[in-house]
This record gives sequence, structure tokens and C-alpha cells, in this order.
Amino acid sequence: MLLIIGTMLFRKNVVVPAIIMTFLLGVAYTGAITTGVQTVFSASLIAAGELFSIFLIIAVMSALLQGLEAIGANKQMIQPIGKIMINGHISYLIIILVTYIISLFFWPTPAVPLVGALLLPVAIRAGLPPIAGAAAIVLAGQGMALSSDYMIQIAPMLSATAAGVEVQAVADQALILSLLTGITAILLAYLFLKRHIKRKDDRHLTKWMQGVTQIKTDVPVTWKSKLFAFVVPLCFLLVVGYMLYTAFFTNLSLEGGAGAALVGGLALLLLILTSLVHKPKQVFDSVSDHLIDGFLFAFKAMGPVIPIAGFFFLGSSDFSSAILQTDASPAFLFELVSAGQPFIPESGGWTAFGILLIGMITGLDGSGFSGLPLTGALAGALGPVSGMDPVTLAAIGQMGAVWVGGGTLIAWSSLVAVAGVSRVPAQEIVRVCFLPVIIGLIVSTLFAVLFF
Repeated sequence: MLLIIGTMLFRKNVVVPAIIMTFLLGVAYTGAITTGVQTVFSASLIAAGELFSIFLIIAVMSALLQGLEAIGANKQMIQPIGKIMINGHISYLIIILVTYIISLFFWPTPAVPLVGALLLPVAIRAGLPPIAGAAAIVLAGQGMALSSDYMIQIAPMLSATAAGVEVQAVADQALILSLLTGITAILLAYLFLKRHIKRKDDRHLTKWMQGVTQIKTDVPVTWKSKLFAFVVPLCFLLVVGYMLYTAFFTNLSLEGGAGAALVGGLALLLLILTSLVHKPKQVFDSVSDHLIDGFLFAFKAMGPVIPIAGFFFLGSSDFSSAILQTDASPAFLFELVSAGQPFIPESGGWTAFGILLIGMITGLDGSGFSGLPLTGALAGALGPVSGMDPVTLAAIGQMGAVWVGGGTLIAWSSLVAVAGVSRVPAQEIVRVCFLPVIIGLIVSTLFAVLFF
């Protein structure tokens, strides 16, 4: 883990150390070199299976974007929004607000393709660099919204149940801490990237699209392009409306994978419809070509992530038995954290930051939620002896686990979906977000120690 983190800090690709350490860990645990070799492949295979839903939504949305560009609807679609997003600075704020609202109700998974398809092209044309747009989506969605999980409350439930405290109490404190962390990180990221914001220019969008599709950008405006410039945003807005309806007036649940499936399925149907209207006689070939290009782009974005995720999946009891091909399910990451628990001093401040660090370590598996039972249990155990409220400690641990593993500082998490829609390397997004997120977590933890 230290080797991989150190490699990232030196701005080097971590695929090679991840593969090597997966092999060595497999050999060390089983005592067989052949099993170690098999572990390298098994880890990547299982990681690919777990990440394929993200992989698929990248491919589908990229294919739809190409279909819209072929008919000339992409530029027409973004013109109305462009009247509001008049420059890169305002665009940064709008992307944050929209992403946060959608992610708060439905988790970031369906929010990423919606924002990526509808708002990001407009923001880039307005002068916002793709890396800044990616950072805005990550910090608002995978960070600020997901770390509180205030509406769906799965994260607070996991934390509170393990800590033996009220769910709503953890949710309320987590909301405050998530906002403190998020606002701090968003402001710092803006200050870091402000100098890269340029004046509004269509050439920014053209340059961003280069290398993704071979479709010409000088497609004439016709009734077809105007029609789909209206139909596509309307369909996605109806999806958002349906999600809101199910959240408030029914017992249905569309968070996470269900929401992504709705968005992805709609994108495929729109792709077929767009291609059918554009060139009816070529619809079979054009849809297939767009999907192939989308999958090629998804492979390019996801390829390096899979072996890295495989290494950290090996540290989770949920996947280790399948990877190692054994009956036992070792939990290397959690065992590492548990071994360090006795070294945490029994004082409020040190305990709070110790729980934060433990949460961050558990988030290295790229999940964010898998470590919450551990941080919650530690919060319940360490609260009375440290003089800290277990509710506060559970909320702090939740911040560390979700901000890191939920997709702001881990390139093999759902952050890869943002990398896909923004066409920015995942590790580059991590580098930009690293310092703002770390400072934000420190600020929110200090606030919790002083005022909760």
C-alpha cells in the first residue's frame, strides 16, 4: 500500500507495482508460486467484473455523444444552457450545484453521465478546462454528497449500527462535516485551477472532442439536429423527474446501479432513435460503429485501473477467497487497521484523527462503504475512553472512508466514470483533488473536535 501511494505521489503509473505486489501477496499467503501467478489474473478478472457497470455506462454515453454529433445535435443542445454558463467560473459553480443535488438524492452513479452529457460540453466551450470540470463533479458528487448520504442514509446506517448510536444523529453530523470538507476542497481546487480558465470559444469543445470520434464537426444544422437537441435533454430531465417522484412518493429505490441502468438504457434507445432519423438505411451499421467506438474509449479509460483495483480487492474479505481460490476469506486491509488500533492515544483529538486515518485506509479498496462497519465499531469502542461522542467519531470515520474510497482520491473507484465522461486521466484528477480533499478533511475533523 505504501509503495503504491508513494508511486502515485511521485506521479508515476501504479499498474506495475500493483501487479507485482498482487503476485507476491498471493505467493506469501498460499506458499505456491503457481497460485501467485493465478492470483494476478484472478484479481484483475474479479475487479473487471465489479467495475463493468461503470465501464458500460462510459461506453454507452460516449456512443450517444457520437450519435448526437453525427446529426449535429450536440451544439444545438448546449446553446440554451450556454446562455447561463457564460464563462468558466460560473460553469464551475453550476456543475457543482447540479451534481450535488442529483447525487444527494440518487448517488453519483447516475449523476455523472447526466452532467457529463449535458453540462460538461457547455462548460468546456465556456472556457472551463476539462480537468476543472472533472474536479467539480468529483468533489460535489463522490465527495460532498456521497460522504453524507443524507437522503438515502445507507452510509449513516452502517456507521450508526456498528457504533450503537442513532442513525439520524450520525447523518446530521455527517452532513455538516461533508459540507465543511466539500466547500473547503471546492474553493481550494478552484484557486489551484483558476489560472487555466480561458475565454469562451467553440474551439475548446472541438479540441476536447478530438481523438474520441472521427465525425466531422461542421455538420449543417437541420430540423433533425434541432429536434434531437430538444428531445435528448427533455428525456434526461424526465428521468430526473421520475427519480424525484419515486424518491418522495413511492417505495421504489433508484439509487446506485438502478439509477445508472435507467440512464444507460435511455441512452441506448436514444442512440438507436438518433441514428434511425439521421440515416435510416445505415442504422444497423452506425449504431454498431458508435458502440464500438464507445467501448474502445471505455477500454482506454478503464484498462490501467483494473489491475490496480484487483490488488486492493485482494485486501477485502468479500473478494479475497475468490481471488486466492481458497475457502478462507482473509481481510488484509481490515486486519492491518485493527493491528494499529492499540497505537491510537486515548485522547479526543488523537482519537478523532486516528479514526479519520483508519477510515481513509479502508477507503483504499475503492468502495468507500465497506470500511464503515469498522470505523463505526471503533467509534463506539473508543468514544467512552477518549471523551469523544461516538456519534462524532462515527461521522468522522465516515468522512475519511467515503471521501477517499467513494471516488475522490482513488483512481480505481467510481472516479473512473468521471475520467471517462470528462476525458481526463483518472490519476490526473486524483492529483488535482488530493491536497484540497486532505485539507478539507483536516478542517472538518478539527471543527468536529472543537464544536461537537
